[in-house]
Amino acid sequence: MAQEVVSISQKPVNWLTGVKSYIDDLRMEMRRVTWPSWKQVRATTAVVIAATFAFAAYFFVVDNIVSRLIQKLFDAFAPK
Repeated sequence: MAQEVVSISQKPVNWLTGVKSYIDDLRMEMRRVTWPSWKQVRATTAVVIAATFAFAAYFFVVDNIVSRLIQKLFDAFAPK
């Protein structure tokens, strides 16, 4: 395999060319993005917040039930 020999003075130029190409590609892709409307953002945010509270309540109940069952097992098998 032959390796391409790049002089020290060419490395910064190649790096700058790569960065410019990246920024140009990024700008082109950002023009293609379809952003949600403010109404959609509010609706999805409300769903995420409601789901977070629902899961928190569910895990709170399950955690309490499991901890009470484990405590009853410890009390039943503990030496008296």
